[in-house]
Amino acid sequence: MGWYFSQQSRRELIAELTQRSESERYWRETLTYTLRGNVLWSVVQLTPKAPTGETRTFIGCDLLQGSKGEWGYKPMDESMQPYYYSCPKRYLTMVPAQSPEWREKVLAHHQRRYPQRGVIKEANQ
Repeated sequence: MGWYFSQQSRRELIAELTQRSESERYWRETLTYTLRGNVLWSVVQLTPKAPTGETRTFIGCDLLQGSKGEWGYKPMDESMQPYYYSCPKRYLTMVPAQSPEWREKVLAHHQRRYPQRGVIKEANQ
């Protein structure tokens, strides 16, 4: 996926990306989010409108960038194995794993950065 820019402030963009929204097929709700520099980490729940659909929860990773008074974002999620590892460790316990390899890198990042805090065990292991 590419970058999406619009004439809005960083704050407005974050508010838009984290607000509850609706499409033709599902409701999207951000359960929690955190900023790490210009990386917006979120736990997102998609609830299908069709009764036969299954609710899906995942870790989102939106890269934020400002340019010429506009702010834009590049959406990714755990399944894409983003080359970013500052995701809050607690998010790993909130959703089923989609990429165990990426999660190992997230845990290694936190262990290097905060060695006194230790490593958490992931849910669903």
